[in-house]
Amino acid sequence: MEKNKELKVLIDEKTLVDRIKEVAKEINSYFGQEEELVMVCVLKGAVMFFTELSKHLKMPVKMEFVSLSSYGDAQKSSGKVSALNLSLPPLEGKNVLVVEDIMDTGLTLNFLLDFMRSKCKAKEVKLAVMFDKKCARKYPISADFSAFDVDDKFIVGFGLDFCELQRNLPYIGYYE
Repeated sequence: MEKNKELKVLIDEKTLVDRIKEVAKEINSYFGQEEELVMVCVLKGAVMFFTELSKHLKMPVKMEFVSLSSYGDAQKSSGKVSALNLSLPPLEGKNVLVVEDIMDTGLTLNFLLDFMRSKCKAKEVKLAVMFDKKCARKYPISADFSAFDVDDKFIVGFGLDFCELQRNLPYIGYYE
């Protein structure tokens, strides 16, 4: 980001956590409390959303992690998905919740959900995103559970980064 731009708060920590609790209630209602749920975190950006969300789920939960990228150090998608780590245990017959920080073009999540459904043979695959940037969508994909819609701002904090920095902010910010 340019040095002369000021970081502004878009969503404060309390609002973030309160909304994530509401999303967890929606997920609890959908999946119930009896069957095991495998949560798959898309690293690195979704980790804070993933951990906060998991604290409020009522069913037995297993946690898994994958690493994909379509950004590198840029602010816009490169148009190509790099599968850095797709190592997962057998998911056949399991309920799976893919957890991502932000869905913009849909490229990465389209790739991952297709992989999960075709290769992993999960019973059900659902998608939870912290931010849905519908204005940037290029693929016909939508989230099953979404905390916030966001416009075309480049946002940082609560896991989202700029050049690997600012993930640790407890709120969502943007530069103005």
